Amino acid sequence: MSKPSVLAIVLAGGEGKRLMPLTADRAKPAVPFGGTYRLIDFVLSNLVNSDLRKICVLTQYKSHSLDRHISVTWRMSTLLGAYVTSVPAQQRTGKQWFQGSADAIYQSMNLINDEDPDYVVVFGADNIYRMDVSQMLDQHIESGLDCTVAGIRVPRSEATAFGVIDADENNKIKTFLEKPADPPGLPDSPDESFASMGNYIFTRKAFVEALNDDAARDTKHDMGGNIVPDFVGAGRAGVYDFTSNDVPGSTQKDRNYWRDVGTIAAYHNAHMDLVSVEPEFNLYNRKWPMFTDQVQAPGAKFTLRGNAEDSIVSAGCIISGGDVDRSVLSPNVRVHKWSKVEESILFPGCQIGRNAVVRRAILDKNVHVPDGVEIGVDPEHDKARGFYHEEGITVVPKNFPIPSP
Repeated sequence: MSKPSVLAIVLAGGEGKRLMPLTADRAKPAVPFGGTYRLIDFVLSNLVNSDLRKICVLTQYKSHSLDRHISVTWRMSTLLGAYVTSVPAQQRTGKQWFQGSADAIYQSMNLINDEDPDYVVVFGADNIYRMDVSQMLDQHIESGLDCTVAGIRVPRSEATAFGVIDADENNKIKTFLEKPADPPGLPDSPDESFASMGNYIFTRKAFVEALNDDAARDTKHDMGGNIVPDFVGAGRAGVYDFTSNDVPGSTQKDRNYWRDVGTIAAYHNAHMDLVSVEPEFNLYNRKWPMFTDQVQAPGAKFTLRGNAEDSIVSAGCIISGGDVDRSVLSPNVRVHKWSKVEESILFPGCQIGRNAVVRRAILDKNVHVPDGVEIGVDPEHDKARGFYHEEGITVVPKNFPIPSP
């Protein structure tokens, strides 16, 4: 049996309003994560590790840094036809930008026509997880259905915040519910529900027909809101249970880890998942690596009894007499004498002055904290200085000029 032809489409045009100010100058998938990565690196790493290596990334909102990251980082050998390419909104169907996730693919139909795949994989660009997508593809092909939706098990009490999949014991979807007040339980686990991960696989012919039909109607042109329910209504959609996915090198603790980092609190919490002795999400799995463009800088340096505990400290960092605890430091960060950094995320180029305190905060690129300044200690004082503060996290925007005390 010949290997099926597959085109992967990554939806990366999101504005990410709930992650402001981190998305004030960049698309959400371009937001840094874990010290050296961008959010988009996780879905792209999953796809290439799954041997799905024909990948189009649809971009739109403030996409310069995202497009540059893809072009510089995601270069693969073209000998066997592998590629990762960013595709901006091109207005191929009229003088309008993408009207929704389904419209983004409809306006980019030339990608499907040119590649001529048997199946189309459509994944989001801004979640943190590991997944062997080939296992989901195998189930989709074996099922004979036209649409497969990846579902993650969540407690029923939490499922009201998600799009919920009501499926039978054979994983065929009966209904697709948007944030239901009374989520249905699973046949084998009544206290759990399937939440949609926003990742889909389609049989090409049926998918193209569905996109054309949706484009001709007055809808929101949304994958989860319109396209998937159409397949469900026709009895042609199934769910893939993410807990059945077996990724090489996974630990018992980080198996089936998936986080939507769409808010500041969720983004901060996902970083805290990285830094414990046994991390909730293990970046050090060499059997299923997460790929990115590593900065050209020397190893991290600790001087004058500088200390970091339960933290990730990237290349080019210098901890000069300061203390860092449960934090993630991106490349080329400097922490000076007698300062403290606790439960914080520092983007590239940040500098923490002497006797400064940074607590439960996110500092965007090139933020310089003057000597003696405290951030994250007094929320009202933080707001008065123009910092963002929500859900217990203080966020200082990129290049923000912090005055001395």
